[in-house]
Amino acid sequence: MPLRLAARGISKRFGSTIALSDVSFQAEAGEVHAIVGQNGAGKSTLMNVLAGALRPDSGSIELDGAAYTPRDPNHARRQGVAIVHQEAALCPALTVAENVLLGVESTKRGLIDRRAAHERTERALDLVAPAERRLALRPEVRAAELGPAEQQLVAIARALAQSERRLLILDEPTSRLGLADTEQLFAVVRRLSENGITVLYISHFLEELRRIASRFTVLRDGKTVKSGAIADTPVDELVELMAGRAVEAEFARKPAPRGKVVLKVEELSGKRLPVGASLELAQGEALGIAGLVGSGRSELLRAVFGLEKVKSGRVRVGALIGPASPARRLAQGVGLLSEDRKLEGLALELSVADNLTLSKLEPFGPFGLVLPERQAAAARRWVQQLSVRCRDVAQPVRALSGGNQQKVALLRLLHHDVDVLLLDEPTRGIDVASRNDIYRFIDGLLAQKKAVIIVSSQFPELLSLCDRIAVMKRGVLGPARPVAEFDEHRLLLEATSA
Repeated sequence: MPLRLAARGISKRFGSTIALSDVSFQAEAGEVHAIVGQNGAGKSTLMNVLAGALRPDSGSIELDGAAYTPRDPNHARRQGVAIVHQEAALCPALTVAENVLLGVESTKRGLIDRRAAHERTERALDLVAPAERRLALRPEVRAAELGPAEQQLVAIARALAQSERRLLILDEPTSRLGLADTEQLFAVVRRLSENGITVLYISHFLEELRRIASRFTVLRDGKTVKSGAIADTPVDELVELMAGRAVEAEFARKPAPRGKVVLKVEELSGKRLPVGASLELAQGEALGIAGLVGSGRSELLRAVFGLEKVKSGRVRVGALIGPASPARRLAQGVGLLSEDRKLEGLALELSVADNLTLSKLEPFGPFGLVLPERQAAAARRWVQQLSVRCRDVAQPVRALSGGNQQKVALLRLLHHDVDVLLLDEPTRGIDVASRNDIYRFIDGLLAQKKAVIIVSSQFPELLSLCDRIAVMKRGVLGPARPVAEFDEHRLLLEATSA
């Protein structure tokens, strides 16, 4: 087959961070080529370079033997390169036809030509689903009425309708799909490949890649590690290539005896995720939840805390059973640390003292009043406990570093005196020193018989901190097992198996 894409020496830097360093790979016409790597390996940056959203600092790209230097995504699409992101990003109030042709509408005398729009939409939909299999995918149906699988197909149809159909990038296309819908997507990808369209397929599910892709390229730490035929490469070898050398744990806590069960979740399912989750958490225990982005880990914590609707199942906190609002969960001694501290975890314009204490102001004055000095004194005690670096507790939390902001978000849960801490990515985006401070802090909480659930994309972190680990995949939580039964390789293998 002729060469469709050749990327040579692609590098991209963001400030002092090197996202891509001398990345090279090739893909033939009609080939399904898997792009493989852990979170942070550089996959998204590379795909955004190919799709015209980012310009490389150095390197060259050829498309069908000609130089390819897209100015922006529209320019890339005109040259035949389109990307479909993990989230379909449709306009729910618009119809299928309006979404497929958004920005490239058919017009006649300055007005939308609806007949031509429907015909163009039908032709695009023919590429992703035969007419007999797309009862729901009618041009006039609103996107909000479609399920996740149909929305994904509409997003692919839009990419194909708005490009010259040479190279299609699919970023985690099955992360929101069940098995039947995944099979339907596979059929679509095979049909596109047979029509000569090259597909770059990004997925963490390695067994899935072995079924759909012919060749692969592994990225690690922004560099090309290896390219090859996927049929000749065992899954274990792919895992080794992705993970690299063994990473020594930066912190290891000593296991402690489990106390009484303080949280029990039985067959919990949400509106979309989780699909099914059961767990028990005891005093003095750290339970880790491993899994890939989109597996339902965050949704599970949010459902337990009352931020997401529960469709079925049961949550028991101590002797209390049933759903509850976040305010009731806090009153029951359960606190959540959001993975997004800037949007959900902190009020950035308020002071350190306010962020630490606003959820519980009763200790600071009689009759509902807040005496500023009492509030400031309490905030200073918390700041000292976790070595938060700030000018004083009146300083806006926005001015703090990411690590110190995270410490403030964590300390608020302690100010509220919670006994069960649901920690979603507690060390995301913070420096090594702050991370180790937080590790020691969590260890101290466990010594006080607090109970902690930790969701983390960093498998070494879970191996260092947790007593037991459960792996979540496609919305289903597996059984929790002692941490001694896992290593980084095993966790990655279980999280990525089909």
